[in-house]
Amino acid sequence: MSSQIPKKVVIVGGHGHVALRLARLLTPTHVVHSIHRSPEHTDEIAATRAVPYVLSLEDSPVEAFSVAFEDSDVVVFSAGAGGKGGAERTKKVDYEGALKVFEAIEGVKGKKPRLILVSAVDSRNPDIVPDHYNEEDKARSAKYRESIPAYVKWKYEADKNLVARTSFEWTILRPGGLTHEPGVGKADIGKTHITESISRDDVAATLALLVDRPDAGGLALDLVGGETPIAEALDAAIKDRVTAWIG
Repeated sequence: MSSQIPKKVVIVGGHGHVALRLARLLTPTHVVHSIHRSPEHTDEIAATRAVPYVLSLEDSPVEAFSVAFEDSDVVVFSAGAGGKGGAERTKKVDYEGALKVFEAIEGVKGKKPRLILVSAVDSRNPDIVPDHYNEEDKARSAKYRESIPAYVKWKYEADKNLVARTSFEWTILRPGGLTHEPGVGKADIGKTHITESISRDDVAATLALLVDRPDAGGLALDLVGGETPIAEALDAAIKDRVTAWIG
C-alpha cells in the first residue's frame, strides 16, 4: 500500500526533463533536494520548489553524495548523458555515475535511503530474449541496440550491478521511448511489450507514485504507453510481484 507521509527525496540528475517534472509533482507533499551539476540551472530548479544542490556525477567524490543523501528517505536516479559527449561520457554518467550513487547510498551512516533507478526498457543480457517478446518487440530491440549501443550497454551494466546489492532497497523503472507529448495518465507497467512510447509527463507521474511505494522494492518495471490508469497498473504489478529483469 502507498503511504502519503512526507518524505525527504533526493533527485540525481535534477535538471533533466523528467526530473523537473517529478520535482513539481513531489514538492507539494515532500521535501525535495535536486542534485545538478551546473550552477546555471539553480534558478530553474528552485522554480520547482525543490532545493538545488550542486554536485557532479563525473567529478564529485562518492563521499559528497553520501553527505547529500543523509537523512533522506528516497533517492531517485534520473541522470543520463543524453547522447552528449559520445560513448565515453555515456559510460561516465549512465554507468559510473550510477555506481557512484549506489556506493554513496551504502556509505550513508544509519538508515539507507531507498533508491529508484530510472533505466530503460529492454535492459538485458543480449543473449537472452524475453519469452513474452513478439516479432515487433524483437525488431525494435535490434534497432535500439544498433542505433545507441553504448547507451544500451551501460544502462544494462548499471542495472546488473544494482540487482546484486542487498544493503539498501531499490526499484528499477524502465521507460520505453520518451516523448514530449502531454501525459495521458495511462500506461502498461510490469513486463511489457516495448514498441509503445511513453510521455515524460507519465514517467514523472509513475516515479512520484513509486516514491510512496516501498513495496515495489526488488522489482524492475517496464513502463510504456497503454490503456490502464497509471496508479492501477502500478498497483497490479507490485501486488503480483512482476519484474522485467531477466539478467
